[in-house]
Amino acid sequence: MNQPIELSLEQQFNICSFKTQVQQMSHEQAQDFLVKLYEQMVVREATYKNLLKHQWGLESGS
Repeated sequence: MNQPIELSLEQQFNICSFKTQVQQMSHEQAQDFLVKLYEQMVVREATYKNLLKHQWGLESGS
């Protein structure tokens, strides 16, 4: 897995669009947005872990 993942044109466009939106934010808005984004990433990771535990039958109490 040493090769970088290539993004589709749509994903690249979305990144450019996101960059433009962030550049137009105030410093405080960007900080608040970053905290919310990080929170969503943590929730997503926890969700994936729980889904994988369920899929692989690794849940406690099984």
